[in-house]
Amino acid sequence: MRRRKLIRLVGGAMVALPLAAVAQKAGRTYRLGCLSPHPRDIPFSVRLFDNLRRAGFIEGQNLTIDYRAFAAHMDLISQYAAELVTAQPDVIYAASDAAIHAVQQATKSVPIVGIAGDMVGERLVESFARPNGNTTGISIFSRELDGKRQDILIEAVPGIRRMAALADPSHPTETNARALQEAARAKNVELSIYRITRAEEIVATIEKAQASGATVLNVFSSSMIDGNVPLIIERVAALRLPAMYQWAYWAEKGGFIGYGPSEDHLVDLTARFAASLLRGTMPADLPVEQPTKFELVINLKTAKAMGVTVPAVILARADKVIE
Repeated sequence: MRRRKLIRLVGGAMVALPLAAVAQKAGRTYRLGCLSPHPRDIPFSVRLFDNLRRAGFIEGQNLTIDYRAFAAHMDLISQYAAELVTAQPDVIYAASDAAIHAVQQATKSVPIVGIAGDMVGERLVESFARPNGNTTGISIFSRELDGKRQDILIEAVPGIRRMAALADPSHPTETNARALQEAARAKNVELSIYRITRAEEIVATIEKAQASGATVLNVFSSSMIDGNVPLIIERVAALRLPAMYQWAYWAEKGGFIGYGPSEDHLVDLTARFAASLLRGTMPADLPVEQPTKFELVINLKTAKAMGVTVPAVILARADKVIE
């Protein structure tokens, strides 16, 4: 699989975070809290814990992992964050803007490694180079990639005139939404954005979008929405509605197209941050990183089932084509 290196890190070269440069304290058991929209058994989490094992943090020996998945219970995210803090972890891993906000509300002292759309824009850290506070991690260009995914989807399904986007109440902002609509209009496509607040609204909203004339769906980044992508894939398949997802992984799981940061790259970065924080490095001393590797995956099997012929020029740009 080819990797594309598209965007450089803010502030220059990546900070070195060696996985096994410092030995763990003998006889000590470390505790890692995890707050994620996804269940623990997704490949990302499994590989993250494998990387920590290689770094010397072995669950059941010198590492205890407390895990909370919240996508199906967004109303409980603050409770889950408080429970993790009460367990007195050494570090908390928070996956998504919502998770980081919840953990930051629960503690000002426990080190947090987070993955978010825009760590600075969401005011999760003060700056990339100097995060300050108790939070550091990875900022994944959600705003910038929304437009990129939209362009790819329009190119991948020639001739569309109406497209829909599934979004949560906060992302994209109204300003960003207007910019996306203007960009689509410049290509003779009308974009309608459907915002939802609960997972229970997903199926009805997708059906409403198609009934309104949309022939493709762009699934925007959102912890609640991303945690329910299997449901989205199932429903759009039944409706034969091609959809774009924020992670290449979802195309490998049956979605039409996925484009986003390389999962291998994010796992490696997250494990390095977590290992450094577990060893005692302060979050303020670890600049926020941004991904440098991105993946475009197209599922031709799904495209064929939906009656879509993907142009050769798009297939040539893909890192992986599933047939």
